[in-house]
Amino acid sequence: MKVDGAIGFHSDASVIAQSAKYQEELGFDGIWVPETGHDPFVVLALASQLVSKIELGTGIAVAFARNPMNMAMLANDLQILSKGRFMLGLGSQIKPHIEKRYSMPWSSPAKRMREFIQAMRAIWHSWNTGEKLEFRGEFYTHTLMTPFFSPGSNQYGAPKVFLAAVGELMAQVAGEVADGILIHGFTTERYLKEVTIPAVQKGLAKAGKNRADFEVSYPAFVVSGNNEGEIQAAESLVKQQIAFYGSTPAYRPVLELHGWGDLQTELNTLSKQGKWVEMGSLISDDILNAFAVVDEMSNVAKRLKERFSGVVDRISFYTVGSMSSEGWQAVISELKKA
Repeated sequence: MKVDGAIGFHSDASVIAQSAKYQEELGFDGIWVPETGHDPFVVLALASQLVSKIELGTGIAVAFARNPMNMAMLANDLQILSKGRFMLGLGSQIKPHIEKRYSMPWSSPAKRMREFIQAMRAIWHSWNTGEKLEFRGEFYTHTLMTPFFSPGSNQYGAPKVFLAAVGELMAQVAGEVADGILIHGFTTERYLKEVTIPAVQKGLAKAGKNRADFEVSYPAFVVSGNNEGEIQAAESLVKQQIAFYGSTPAYRPVLELHGWGDLQTELNTLSKQGKWVEMGSLISDDILNAFAVVDEMSNVAKRLKERFSGVVDRISFYTVGSMSSEGWQAVISELKKA
């Protein structure tokens, strides 16, 4: 199992550099950079020049805030700068953000995402082969590529594409047209095994692809620590995050699978009132344990393997406390063992 870390934007470029180099030294296999208040491609461009082995990915870049051509160019450039170690993690975001934050169109997200990735691949193929660009779809059309605007062939090939998915339709699209799937943190072991993976398998079968050539990346909630203070802080943080995600209508199916559908309504109501602390108090220990591994540091790797071995190929962590502590280093080392 590969183990990944994460970095974010900092106004001091040297901090980004130090963080990337430090995580490579700790033994992480990859680094994911989110798109929240800053552009992840800027961070990754800096990091790509300072690490030599670790993979670098967007976790995630908002696809529908852009178009296939400019996303293809960004990804192609990062693939060159990283010497073939770039992972393009894409996500759809949700309708209000796409329409109201980005002022971009929203419709049939799974169908649009499938076509978005297919269009990118057509663009990369044109650049790498010199063949005429001729992509015509329902949402995107790309039929013009002159030599002046083509970067030419990429000696490292096209970057791997990962797709974030919660619902079955998007998970199936991931299996069909992507190289991997970014599982949402608001995913229980049961939902992953009973809903997400079967949907991915449908997509793989549709495309005639093998599971061995596809990566499942999972950000695990972990409640643990090296002392009581760290454990309490982790529990509070994870409960708050579960509650925040649970308030989103699009994620209701995860709760419904466990018979907790009504909780989503309660959380959504409280979120509209800004009652964030009260939301966390609604997350019971049963719910916490369904979403998170809760145990002593010495047992975390064992528990994660029990839940996800044979299903998850890459794992990252949602927790608090320093990942450089001896306890976490032991977890990372154990997970990376065959």
